[in-house]
Amino acid sequence: MRKDYNIGIWIIVLIFISKGYSQQAFHNYGTIQIHTDGEVGFHLDVINDGTFDQNEGFTGFYSSDDRLTISGTNRPVFFNMEIDVFDDLFLEVATGVRNFQQFTNGRVQTPRNRNRITTSLDYLSDAPYDSESDERFVDGYASLTGDLDFTFPIGDDFRLRPMRITDGASVNTSRGAYFFEDPNFPNFFPERFDTSSLATNVLAVSIFEFWDLDGNTPTQVTLTWDDNSNIPTLVEDLENLRVVGWNAETEEWESLGNTGFIGDLSNGEITSEAFVPDTYTILTFGTSELLLDGEFEIFTAVSPNGDGENDFFRIQGLANFPNNELSIFNRWGVLVYQRERYHEAQDNNGSDAFIGISEGRTTIAKGEELPVGTYYYVLKIDGRKDQAGYLYINR
Repeated sequence: MRKDYNIGIWIIVLIFISKGYSQQAFHNYGTIQIHTDGEVGFHLDVINDGTFDQNEGFTGFYSSDDRLTISGTNRPVFFNMEIDVFDDLFLEVATGVRNFQQFTNGRVQTPRNRNRITTSLDYLSDAPYDSESDERFVDGYASLTGDLDFTFPIGDDFRLRPMRITDGASVNTSRGAYFFEDPNFPNFFPERFDTSSLATNVLAVSIFEFWDLDGNTPTQVTLTWDDNSNIPTLVEDLENLRVVGWNAETEEWESLGNTGFIGDLSNGEITSEAFVPDTYTILTFGTSELLLDGEFEIFTAVSPNGDGENDFFRIQGLANFPNNELSIFNRWGVLVYQRERYHEAQDNNGSDAFIGISEGRTTIAKGEELPVGTYYYVLKIDGRKDQAGYLYINR
């Protein structure tokens, strides 16, 4: 390993100062710089309480059997940066990269708590990165400051789930993270994002995942999905998929459009219309159309308020498949409705159809009005694959 002479002297002195820590650490109290031809590899924690943001050379973080941490009161900024840490590199202070960043091994872990989102891996001056994967990404928040379009290398646990923004969106810095969790019960936000609170242009919202994107400049956003996104519970045709956002002012999910998509129901991406990210607390997938399944039209909104619209769970075209059975469960998997030959239950304006009341031979709390929220249906038809998805009760 080659390193600048001056930086070598600082390492010797500062490691000695930091012997009181459980693990030896490079602790900077002063002003240091890695020069253009300098190459430094850190095999121990870095604590920066001084100035360490004018670096021009190469910096690597290496550990084959443990985690490493970057902490302190001031943000270090590196020029070229490699991350090769078996048990992940943990950021307790924001860390910047100005030219290029290489993922070799391990993830970059940053705090997900909303009051610490300024602690992120910061890509400055449109700095690119390489070799991201399901084992190598930013698990938490990353940010960009620059003029070019950018794909955030973000994910959760061991799932890379990128999010892309367009040119000019990050002149004033954009920041993003991905969360593989139900927006109704988020772990790192002080509020919940009720997937039954829908604007008129939204019919259904995913309960599996969401993204946080912060920025004050209009942009289109591209979200990605995989098998775990369960896109078929929302749509059968990707033309009907939408990017949706939680509007904190109206406390509703609003459609942000679908200007294009690629892929299939198992893997793909969708691009929204332009919007200002700071208007929406989080983003995910939704639909504003009917679910289509060849001969079926499945109306996934139920609003039993007597206005004649969506008063019962309606599956149009089911009469062509008389040997059917419909089961509906609440979010805890408890059966709340079950009916064979459901097409007959829809006759006479849905007199025996599902109207948001707990009923059926094996259901619990029979006859009780079910609360507003998300429910899960399973439709069985002889000779066909079972179809499952979500429906939403509004009152």
